[in-house]
Amino acid sequence: METDSNKKKIIYIAPTWSTFVKEDISLLSKKYYIVPNIYNWSKKPLTPVNIIKQFFFILFHSFKCKAIIISFGGYWSFLPSLIGKVRNIPTFIILNGTDCAAFPELNYGNLRKPWLKLILKKSYQWCSKLLPVSQSLVYNENNYFAEYPIHQGFQYHLPSVKTNYQVIPNGLKISNWEPNKAIIRDQNSFITVLSNGQFFLKGGDLILEMAKKFPSYTFHFIGINDLGKSKIPNNVICHGRLTSQKLKRKLQAATYYFQLSNYEGFGVALCEAMLCQCIPIVSNVNALPEIVGKSGFILKRKNVKHLEKLILSITKNSSNNDLGKIARDRIIINYSQQKRAEAFYKLVD
Repeated sequence: METDSNKKKIIYIAPTWSTFVKEDISLLSKKYYIVPNIYNWSKKPLTPVNIIKQFFFILFHSFKCKAIIISFGGYWSFLPSLIGKVRNIPTFIILNGTDCAAFPELNYGNLRKPWLKLILKKSYQWCSKLLPVSQSLVYNENNYFAEYPIHQGFQYHLPSVKTNYQVIPNGLKISNWEPNKAIIRDQNSFITVLSNGQFFLKGGDLILEMAKKFPSYTFHFIGINDLGKSKIPNNVICHGRLTSQKLKRKLQAATYYFQLSNYEGFGVALCEAMLCQCIPIVSNVNALPEIVGKSGFILKRKNVKHLEKLILSITKNSSNNDLGKIARDRIIINYSQQKRAEAFYKLVD
């Protein structure tokens, strides 16, 4: 059995211990010795302290280092990209969404902030290769949110960045998300996963309007405890934050999954729902239509009447029964954790 001392060393940098960061470290650890560098970058007053700590950390660990992998572009990507370039260490930045966007209408995107935009520009120029989780983060045209097209992607906002890129989609552990034949699905149930801060960004406003128009259907919001001062119809249920196991049971009992985001770098929650054989209903944004393919339904424009008409056509169509299985198969084929791992192994080796 290969020990850590015999494995090639990789420094893995991230702004937080998110679930997908933990999963990336786990799959990379099967082949490499991973040295994580993760501080609390959300506390802005600590940024100077974090940068100093990070500088000495990277200097110490960069000896005999095979590569530096950075999750998200941000303040934490500036020094690693510079040191990697100076010391000739292959350095890769995983782009996830907000690090490729400037969406002032949504108060979203790191590239709308001038100082942070400069930090990202230099990080992207210095690194060896950019690793967006979808092609839409390179360049895309959003025709969903407004009557006029909104251009996004790092190539649009940072045209001087000529760094090579490789799309490596997020990968899911297939065995963690599966249907359960023992659970009878509610044929009139819709479910979505979001947080309070993401309510408008993830299309919660549209879903709430649908709940008012379809009182015989049930609409489940996972991730929020309530909707504040909004008048909530009786057919809306807020479940708060759930463990993965409890979330899986909710997905196994629902028929339809909403991902009506105004902007979405990838859509991991959507993939989890599809693995549980929920039928996806998504907005025409970023990679969402590509993930869904022919296994679900696309809302072309952000419009209440259009969504109402779409739901009516979906729920009246009895031929939708096989879509859940098609949705699961699509994720297994295209977005498995194993495919992501193999792409990383080829990249680093």
